[in-house]
Amino acid sequence: MTSRFSRLGWAVAAAALSTSALAQDNWPTQPVKLVVPFAPGGTSDVLGREIAARLQAQLKQTVIVDNKAGAGGVLGADSVAKAAPDGYTVLLGTIATHAINPALMPKMPYNAAKDFAPVILLGKISNVLLLGPNQPTRTVKELISQAKAKPGEIAFASAGQGTSQHLSGEVFKLLTGAELSHIPYKGSAPAIQDVMGGQVPMSFETVTVALPQIKAGKVRALAVTSAKRSSQLPDVPTMQESGVAGFDVSSWQALYLPAGTPPAIVAKLNAEVQKIVAMPEVKAKMEGLGLEYTPNSPQQFAEFQKAEQARWAKVIKDGNVTP
Repeated sequence: MTSRFSRLGWAVAAAALSTSALAQDNWPTQPVKLVVPFAPGGTSDVLGREIAARLQAQLKQTVIVDNKAGAGGVLGADSVAKAAPDGYTVLLGTIATHAINPALMPKMPYNAAKDFAPVILLGKISNVLLLGPNQPTRTVKELISQAKAKPGEIAFASAGQGTSQHLSGEVFKLLTGAELSHIPYKGSAPAIQDVMGGQVPMSFETVTVALPQIKAGKVRALAVTSAKRSSQLPDVPTMQESGVAGFDVSSWQALYLPAGTPPAIVAKLNAEVQKIVAMPEVKAKMEGLGLEYTPNSPQQFAEFQKAEQARWAKVIKDGNVTP
């Protein structure tokens, strides 16, 4: 009797495993939801909708974009962290949801390192150090000298406390010893507006947002924050080229699935997205958003995320940055 029930149990387990494997092989068999944890119209939303439309065509399955904004991306990210790990809920995560907020906020509803399966890094976006058109400073070295001569008297604007723009300023302070005052705004638009108007002498801003104003001559770019020059601003030097050794700050966009999602589904989504971002028209659109992409596997992206989390935790601690 025991042997018969034992054989029956093994048969049931084998059937369940077979069904599970079949479901993974056939994924997706129902609509997929892509959660964008920010409001419509921003870089994440534009990128998310482009990826969703292309995925829908390739997978021959509906892909729905769900904008779930709030708390700097935390609300949307948390909804994916708590979703079923079946491949049908995907997150478009960022440096904010998975590197900055976890180090900045004392209480997080999810664990960025444990509650997600990293799928693919979609690209990095450089920030750029901007000065108002009437500011006399012409180089980063001049700016550092002025800031050291007048500690705390020179202010920089950012899109808000804890943003990559704000933390670009904190890294600048840590690496140069220059004392700058931080003025946080409720978004990029009002921050760059006050730099253009002369209310604040300088700011750190994403290349995507800054480029139209740079081209119009309304602000002047001193240096980009990434390790290499931006393809959109090829004539603007990097911070490292400007004498600030070790300066490398980029915002980034990526895809995640809930932790526990079968590796086969993670690998398939990575492969499909790699095909998408290789398309000339998609590549051009991503470059237009300021995104610079390098092919990467889930494992490579996981290592990148781990390094980013450690790095920003140190910056936030050393800079005594609080929410």
